[in-house]
Amino acid sequence: MTNASTASASSTGRRRIGRWRVVDIVVAAVLGVATGLLFVLWNSVGYAWFSVMDALTPGFGGLAVGIWLIGGVLGGLIIRKPGAALFVELLAATVSMLLGSQWSIETVYSGIAQGLGAELIFLLFAYRRFGLGVAMLAGIGAAVAAWTLELFISGNLAMSGEFLMIYLGCLVVSGALLAGVVGWLLTRALAATGVLDRFASGRSRGR
Repeated sequence: MTNASTASASSTGRRRIGRWRVVDIVVAAVLGVATGLLFVLWNSVGYAWFSVMDALTPGFGGLAVGIWLIGGVLGGLIIRKPGAALFVELLAATVSMLLGSQWSIETVYSGIAQGLGAELIFLLFAYRRFGLGVAMLAGIGAAVAAWTLELFISGNLAMSGEFLMIYLGCLVVSGALLAGVVGWLLTRALAATGVLDRFASGRSRGR
């Protein structure tokens, strides 16, 4: 292949990665709403777990946060387009807020931060790698973004360094497992049903 042909193929590949199809928008919207409903459930169950763990050792509540980070991971793994992680996480957070999240508008701020955290990981791999390791890193990216935002909107900046490090560590573990691993497994499960056959995520079975 000539240099010109290689450059043309590379340019075509970049356009294909970046261009959203109607089906991408529809599925991303469905994912966002479905994940938002999951968030509504987790607002009660997960927060109860968070409160119990934090009562045992301040900062351990972070172990319960991962489910709230899963939207960005799912969006990135399934849609595989720039902006998908942010779109799905933000829409999910908006649905959660509209359905009565106890954190009101802060839920949307969290959706933006967490979605960006996951998005940056997929960007780092140029939207070409979507294996388990990348999924876990995306969950961690969302977790670190959540921790950073909470320094300001939750007053955590005034907390002790010990608390902040424990909380960050627990968030990272939860993001990697509850968002990353669970998100990757859900993507594989959906792919196995055939519903993602119009997506690379369905044809590659999670690779």
